[in-house]
Amino acid sequence: MRESQWKPKSIDGGERVRNSEYIAIGIDPGRVKCGIAVVGESSGVLWSGIVSASEVDQCVAKLLKEFGANAILVGGGTGSKEIIRRLIEAGVDDHLLIVTDERFTTLEARRRYFKEHPPKGWRRLIPISLQTPPEPYDHYAAILLVERHIAKRAGAK
Repeated sequence: MRESQWKPKSIDGGERVRNSEYIAIGIDPGRVKCGIAVVGESSGVLWSGIVSASEVDQCVAKLLKEFGANAILVGGGTGSKEIIRRLIEAGVDDHLLIVTDERFTTLEARRRYFKEHPPKGWRRLIPISLQTPPEPYDHYAAILLVERHIAKRAGAK
């Protein structure tokens, strides 16, 4: 499992969920690798990383134990049916699973990646739209899935 720069805050088995903060896990599915993020409504990104598609169920189980979650959002694109099947087989409550539209998340994720990691040296001279991040950025797409969900949820209140 390859983790991003965010580290989990120490939480005792879903304490935030019990304390009424809305927490969701986002999964940007793929055939080979998946971006995963845990985002709290008020605390923001608690954890994010990229895992092999074959390890998603194990990773989500650990994150559920560590953080708890009110929802697990799975992008509806490539590989989503297989990921959902794996999660259900692993014992994840299917009432938590929400398949969500992931249109344009890859583009937005790339923009966010470059906002947080601006090009240096001669790469500054090349327009961002012509550059590809030097490392996988699937976890940014997972973050965006959750942020969209939380924003939609807040608008519905």
